[in-house]
Amino acid sequence: MLVVGLTGGIGAGKSTVARLFAARGVEVLDADEVAHRLLEPGQPALKAVIRAFGSGILGADGTLDRAALRRRVFADPKARKRLEGIVHPLVYAELARLVLGSEGSYCVLSIPLLLETGRRRFVDRLLVVDCPETLQIERVVRRSGLRPEEVRAIMAAQVSRSERLAAADDVIVNASDTASLEAEVDALHKRYSALAAA
Repeated sequence: MLVVGLTGGIGAGKSTVARLFAARGVEVLDADEVAHRLLEPGQPALKAVIRAFGSGILGADGTLDRAALRRRVFADPKARKRLEGIVHPLVYAELARLVLGSEGSYCVLSIPLLLETGRRRFVDRLLVVDCPETLQIERVVRRSGLRPEEVRAIMAAQVSRSERLAAADDVIVNASDTASLEAEVDALHKRYSALAAA
């Protein structure tokens, strides 16, 4: 089983690329979705986060107030490290379990913070989705309503674009139209299928 790690800066288009691989029958496992499941009420991860940050990070219905937690951890690097120390090991353990059950010739793991967590060796190949930083900011502001300075703060907490590109085995440039993106995904799908079969 060839395991491809899909990553990129916020707003680069990882989700779009993941959907295009999935549309070609590739199993795509999403670290953010795994983290969401692990942080649902009653889950050990949520209990550990409440112990670390207090019940003020919960909404009135007892679910995690993700916006409140995000504001807190991006304002305090130590708090962010504490949160990552709780959640990341559990996410990687669950992804490893899911990969074992995967049945295709290769699978894609969409992991936004793959490099930031020092887990490059968790995957066989690293695929980076890239676009100019101005386009990243514009996309995130449009989809999330965050202010540009909030997006820049998130970007500053991620590895730099140059570091990401230097670590990549493969790069998809997502700065054009959907047809160009589809062609890039098609080419990589063929390549990964051939590598997996070799």
